[in-house]
Amino acid sequence: MNALHNASRRSALTAGITVATAALTAGASAEAAPKKTQPARSPLDRAESGFVTTKDGVQIYYKDWGPKTAQPIVFHHGWPLSADDWDAQMMFFLLKGYRVIAHDRRGHGRSTQTHTGNEMDTYAADVAALTEYLDLKNAFHVGHSTGGGEVVHYVARAKPGRVAKAVLIGAVPPIMLKTPANPGGLPMEVFDGFRAALVANRAQFFRDIPSGPFFGFNRPGAKVSQGLIDNWWRQGMMGGVKAHYDCIKAFSETDFTEDLKAINVPVLIMHGDDDQIVPIADSAQLAIKLVKKGTLKVYPGLPHGMATTHPDIINADLLAFFQA
Repeated sequence: MNALHNASRRSALTAGITVATAALTAGASAEAAPKKTQPARSPLDRAESGFVTTKDGVQIYYKDWGPKTAQPIVFHHGWPLSADDWDAQMMFFLLKGYRVIAHDRRGHGRSTQTHTGNEMDTYAADVAALTEYLDLKNAFHVGHSTGGGEVVHYVARAKPGRVAKAVLIGAVPPIMLKTPANPGGLPMEVFDGFRAALVANRAQFFRDIPSGPFFGFNRPGAKVSQGLIDNWWRQGMMGGVKAHYDCIKAFSETDFTEDLKAINVPVLIMHGDDDQIVPIADSAQLAIKLVKKGTLKVYPGLPHGMATTHPDIINADLLAFFQA
């Protein structure tokens, strides 16, 4: 029995050595073989979603759909949302043959939850990094609310050939805050209240806004969509609370007056006259006086989130502006 046992052990050891030797030989052969290098990818081959890394190491998430040779449309979302807020516009223009791009602002959505750089200069620099990475030329830039501020801050500084036209939807420029130079603005107490509610219970605050003034669901006879409320909450809670906190200052206190004056491309300003978040009298009706090539279109009874509640109206007017 001992002899048989020893023979069995010798056989097992021999088999193990043989397998190990074969594996080492195969590995050595693989090491010796020249490695295949991946061919350089052109901008036209880039993924349809991904991240671009900014100079300060922040990762900005983006979607990039449609033919890479088609004219691009870049969508800039409002606070505290994400690129997903443009679903209705992304699909509409994708099916019209455009190249559609939307990104999550730093600290929002799937982008890095930054604790610094949450202000307009950096937001615009992030957009510049994205447009350069994707090599976007002759693009239409569309911004909603805070995203409208981001658009004018970027477009005023963009390299020649990057931008064809700009659109501001329910946008914050020229400046939301009440100041001696802007007596019709909202008092600081309003934005301090935003900050306090955000810190106290962000999850509840992000229910209250879409359930009420954002979509106009607090108006008599409003057709309330729980799906829109839930999707707003979902997008908001994806972002970082510190970035959201800082962004309140960015959208309320940044003065975009000189940016608006500096823009040389056609600008379409779209605003609902029942916008309870960014009142039209101290935004669109002032901004139109500052741009060189501007058109103001007012939507009776429509709310701040009208691109989501009434996409058929907004998309048709966007298309007409792009094609004009």
